[in-house]
Amino acid sequence: MLTFVGLGLHDHTDVSVKGLERIRNADIVFFEGYTSRLGGTSVKEMEEFFEKKVTFVSRRDVEDDPASILDPAGDKNVVFLTGGDPMVSTTHADLRIRAHRRGIRTEIIHGASIVSAVCGLSGLQNYRFGKSCSLPFPEKNWYPLTPAEVIRTNLSMNLHTLVYLDIRDDRCMTVHDAVSLLEEMSPRCGFSIPLYIGVARAGSPSPDVFCGDASKVLAHDYGPPLHILIVPGPLHVMEKEYLELFGGL
Repeated sequence: MLTFVGLGLHDHTDVSVKGLERIRNADIVFFEGYTSRLGGTSVKEMEEFFEKKVTFVSRRDVEDDPASILDPAGDKNVVFLTGGDPMVSTTHADLRIRAHRRGIRTEIIHGASIVSAVCGLSGLQNYRFGKSCSLPFPEKNWYPLTPAEVIRTNLSMNLHTLVYLDIRDDRCMTVHDAVSLLEEMSPRCGFSIPLYIGVARAGSPSPDVFCGDASKVLAHDYGPPLHILIVPGPLHVMEKEYLELFGGL
């Protein structure tokens, strides 16, 4: 049995009662921290709270060689912990498919997701979001313009865009990094971005939501990660009022 348990957005106490029950009854507990990060906890704190040993697994362990996860799930209760909601990431969907092909029963215990949290924090209506995109740190010979193209398409349809920011072992992309990159990309794609909404530490006791044009957003201190960015389309009157009250518009 392989159970995917979403831990929510900030720390180990965000887990659901059902998820906590599955963890404490598990034979083996794995945790991956590369698709998202829980800024308010550590593996040691999770082990103390869950009363279980938690084994950290890397991207390679999950995507390239998941035998260490799947082999014991054939006859033991294995729990796979993720930040947010488990199936938002295609990596986790792929692992579930692999488990099914091996005849391993699976279960999903959902957790709070950034996809819904940004709507609550920004006041933007969830059905007005178009395709989301990921914004990676550029490499020496690699500077993809796809994120800007996605934003341009969404803006042409009056839709909002959720922009996932890159997470590396040694650094996490900030709102400032993302806005600086998009301000370089958008003119090359033939458009400009009039408004950004930066969100920091969603799900924590001290989230920060602040919006404005590029210069205003770049002058704002969002504090430590995790950060995420929204490029909104034209605002509904209620969205505008919400951002005026809670987002510095």
